[in-house]
Amino acid sequence: MLRHGCTPLRISGFKSAQMRLAFLVAMMTLTARAAEELAKLLASRAGSARAGLRLAVRRGGCAGWQYEMKLADPQPGDVVVEAGGARLIVAADSIERLRGCWIDHSDDLTDAGFKVHNPNAARSCGCGTSFETAEEAGASPGGAVGETCGNP
Repeated sequence: MLRHGCTPLRISGFKSAQMRLAFLVAMMTLTARAAEELAKLLASRAGSARAGLRLAVRRGGCAGWQYEMKLADPQPGDVVVEAGGARLIVAADSIERLRGCWIDHSDDLTDAGFKVHNPNAARSCGCGTSFETAEEAGASPGGAVGETCGNP
């Protein structure tokens, strides 16, 4: 799904129709700018015709979970969202923590690249690369949204 633009989507990689429907209800979206930049990136650097920007979350970072982005082929169970020549791949084990997110692209001089805007993040690191969910924030003391990152 694209924000600020209308481009047909193709979504694949679901194990069941129910899982596909659940994802579509609260799906991730790409801004038109992110889709355009991703399409350019894939046209110039994709290693295969199936490659896309694979987005996952892994344990780590200052706030508990960190985003992982790389150009890669989809793995079994991943969800693939295609729009306007852009291909976003959501890692199967990360769908719940990324549900409802939207991806934008910034070309700011000091902070260029793809940005994840995650409504599931109750607390995030100051550098914006890691987050904690509301369920986890309730279970751990301290920390506020935008707290200073522990990395120099």
